[in-house]
Amino acid sequence: MEPTGAETPLIVLQHVSKTYRLGETCARAVRDVSLDVGPGEFVALTGPSGCGKSTLLYILGCLARPTSGSYLFQGRDVAALSTSELAGIRNHDIGFVFQGFHLLPRTSALENVELPMLYGDGIPSPIRRRRAAAALDLVGLGNRLQHLSNQLSGGQQQRVAIARALVNGPSLLLADEPTGNLDTRTSLEVLDILQGLNSRRGLAIVLVTHELDIVRYAARLVTSCDGRVAGDEPVRHPQSAATDLAALPVDQIVPPTPAHAA
Repeated sequence: MEPTGAETPLIVLQHVSKTYRLGETCARAVRDVSLDVGPGEFVALTGPSGCGKSTLLYILGCLARPTSGSYLFQGRDVAALSTSELAGIRNHDIGFVFQGFHLLPRTSALENVELPMLYGDGIPSPIRRRRAAAALDLVGLGNRLQHLSNQLSGGQQQRVAIARALVNGPSLLLADEPTGNLDTRTSLEVLDILQGLNSRRGLAIVLVTHELDIVRYAARLVTSCDGRVAGDEPVRHPQSAATDLAALPVDQIVPPTPAHAA
């Protein structure tokens, strides 16, 4: 499906395939995928386990190279980029959020979010701290800056991971099962953050999930099957995570822990 409007697509995949060689056999994880994603789109990529959706996400994130086909990111042919140029894209232009939070355990939330700014840019420490604090405030953790990872709930740790993904101002956020380890309420809180980043800041999001109740919060649904795109359609009326949060029974709403208590 072509993105609406006259803007140049952020992502253009043309006949992309990815084959892994396992000894004398080959496993085709992605098969002849053509896909455009425009700036500011919120796309859910779904399908059964083993359908190639995570491999496709790694290709989009410049973590894996296609075996064949072409990938343009912001109009640049990814195949023509050097290793350092690809690293620059991953650090500045694309943010990553995974099911596992991948936080340093004995490090504060602030220090975890500062990490992407430590690679090669020479950003002074006061500026790093200010940017990291602003990113944490954006995800509702402005009062948890000095808390260690093991002092935070699972939902709070995922918020730190989102803040870390945002701190360098990417144009694309790739989220691989970001609610997979979370309960219903906490999942809605994360989805509310993602919807807000998409609607208020224009951040493009590609969210991989196998949970059908999660895809209804995106504006476009791409379905993968056997490594191919089996469906691509708009979500006519995306569900509001904020509305669903407000509708939860009172006994399911856990008040936030005071900043001094954890």
